Amino acid sequence: MISAVADMYGIHPQTLRLYEREGLLKPSRTEGNTRLYTEEDLQRLEFILSLARDLGVNISGIAIILQMRERMEEMQRQIQDFVASLQQEMIARANAGSGSHGALVPVRRPIPPPPERSPKARG
Repeated sequence: MISAVADMYGIHPQTLRLYEREGLLKPSRTEGNTRLYTEEDLQRLEFILSLARDLGVNISGIAIILQMRERMEEMQRQIQDFVASLQQEMIARANAGSGSHGALVPVRRPIPPPPERSPKARG
């Protein structure tokens, strides 16, 4: 709830309302319209307060930084998805024994699986 969060972070409830109006925070709401802050909301608030208090960033700057941060996280997810897809494709082509015809990397023979380790060697 807004009063509990305001007390926890030593800020006025109006500050939280301002952050919400500016789109910096988006707490969920109950049927009675009470704001409910998730752990993710609180982490975002801590980041916002760090920018404002420690670095002196104004609300417009905070909004830009948050947008850039979200874009960077999305790009990172896309890169991870691309790399995983590329790895799967390479493994599939290598195991298909297609030789170098159409392969991403020339492959002369299927790659054997790694040898099983004996239970004694696992210690």
